[in-house]
Amino acid sequence: MLFNELQSYAEIIDHLNKDKRTKHLLLGNGFSISYDSSLFSYNALSSFIENTDDELMKKLFKAINTKNFEIIMKELNIFASIADIFSSDKSLADKIIKTKQKLQHSLIGAVKTLHPEHVFKIPKKKSESCFNFLNDYLSKKGLVFSTNYDLLLYWVLMRNDAKHAIDGFGKELLYRSDEFIPGREPEYTEDLIWGVHKDDQSIFYLHGALPLFDTGINIIKEIYDGNFLLDNINNRMNKDEYPIFVTAGNANEKLNHIAHNQYLTYCYDKLCSVNGSLVTFGFSFGDNDTHIIDAINKAHNKPKDKRLWSVYIGVYNQEDLNHIEKIKNKFKCKVNIWNATTLNIWENNL
Repeated sequence: MLFNELQSYAEIIDHLNKDKRTKHLLLGNGFSISYDSSLFSYNALSSFIENTDDELMKKLFKAINTKNFEIIMKELNIFASIADIFSSDKSLADKIIKTKQKLQHSLIGAVKTLHPEHVFKIPKKKSESCFNFLNDYLSKKGLVFSTNYDLLLYWVLMRNDAKHAIDGFGKELLYRSDEFIPGREPEYTEDLIWGVHKDDQSIFYLHGALPLFDTGINIIKEIYDGNFLLDNINNRMNKDEYPIFVTAGNANEKLNHIAHNQYLTYCYDKLCSVNGSLVTFGFSFGDNDTHIIDAINKAHNKPKDKRLWSVYIGVYNQEDLNHIEKIKNKFKCKVNIWNATTLNIWENNL
């Protein structure tokens, strides 16, 4: 199959709408890159780290010779295991693990620093265009899944008052009582806590996101309080609090991270249970993402009335197309491939 022979986004959506099949959306890094490729990419993140004064980070990139954070962290895990077996200095493995943790924290800092300063830095026209794209799923009872860490999706939904976009977070009552007390107003938590609206949840951050934090008791979402959201996130990071952020190397490591967090587990399980059809945009289905294919296959293995029947994968060029053709047999549902260059989410000048 040739890339220029693929269907356009408009054609596949027209087909799905005519079939009246529920459609869901999976967003990968290409969603953010399509907004601004100079900001949202692994190369941009690694360039940020390389240009800092942290010599250890620079040496790591040079020694392992890659721009991929996940590969570096995978290598550090291997080094730690070898050091634990062969080194007489048992503290060496701990030092390597701490280096990996430092890299994870640096990645979070890089995402934050390279991020648009606040929601209104996104032009209104772009925000509205993106919202219209997302709302075509949300308004028809579709679910939206994202593997991105940044705030773009969150900002677009909040700015456009997306009534069908529910992320599961809300304020909980500080007390519950059947006793009526005249004049006493209900009191709520200051934090937005996950779980309050999870039964109606339609937005799922599969690998976490910048505003989501695990307190050890609750999963909370950072909120605006007169300061920019990124400022509040930065304040937490300065106190050694870090967002829920899946940065492990291979699919098994990612899945292990997911399994140890109640929010991430819930999101992943929801992907494992979608029905109808799943449209993907900007998601490469690389070697480190087989856990996503596993989730799609679990969704297909459901009873017929609750089954995921097909996946529509967007690709940008012939190389991407060849890759998906090569791995099609890993999917148990029907795989359709479409031309991702025909979708202009942000109304960019093409």
